Amino acid sequence: MGFFDKIFGQNEKIEQPKETAHLPSVPTCKTEQDLIEQFGGYAFDKQIALGEIIGDKDWNVDMGKGEISFGAHLVFPIQVLGTFSHSSQTWLWAWANTSSGLPENILKQAKQLKKYGVENDIDLLSINRFDATNADLHLIGSVASGMFNTSGYYIADYGEGAMLVTLQIEQIENIPKDDHHRILTVFPQLISQFEMNHNLGLTNYLTAKGYHISENGAKLVASKNGQTITAEFDELSRLTKLNG
Repeated sequence: MGFFDKIFGQNEKIEQPKETAHLPSVPTCKTEQDLIEQFGGYAFDKQIALGEIIGDKDWNVDMGKGEISFGAHLVFPIQVLGTFSHSSQTWLWAWANTSSGLPENILKQAKQLKKYGVENDIDLLSINRFDATNADLHLIGSVASGMFNTSGYYIADYGEGAMLVTLQIEQIENIPKDDHHRILTVFPQLISQFEMNHNLGLTNYLTAKGYHISENGAKLVASKNGQTITAEFDELSRLTKLNG
């Protein structure tokens, strides 16, 4: 985000929760750019699959059950990450929203992200409330989706604001990872939305999809099941060619 104007006098980082579940084994990231390079590609890939499943159906959340439903037949477990206020243009992490009475069982990932942010000095994950944009919601959702290997994230807009959740959906888990041509559309979308080292971002994306990287540098060659992705980069690691 590049900015963290604290509001309502809450400038300090909230004390770390006494009990936090162990974080998954993930690479150490020290900046927001590191996070999106590590997790962004595969997270965007899963968002496409999520859209194919839920379409434009209306949503409803049952906090007590920790579920979100789309229409009458699609019901999935969720984790609540936080909320965004349209009027103040601010983000509030779910672990800091003490007045809402959210059940502890749907705050696990939010608290794990805070722990990771504190340990690695990443303000995005550790400051309780900050000025934000819609792009920040996608950044947080992508990081959570990648870090916890969820089926994706969803921005549930309720008028005055929006709630960001992650979902676990069996249909997405059953979709094969070898949709080769999806890479050619997903990655250009990713780098148009976030600043990153294109080479690192693509390498991590392809690795998460199970590709073997046989050459890297100014040119990347990745293969899987007899299919090949090739990419070329300029001296600043910006993508110049992507073929499959």
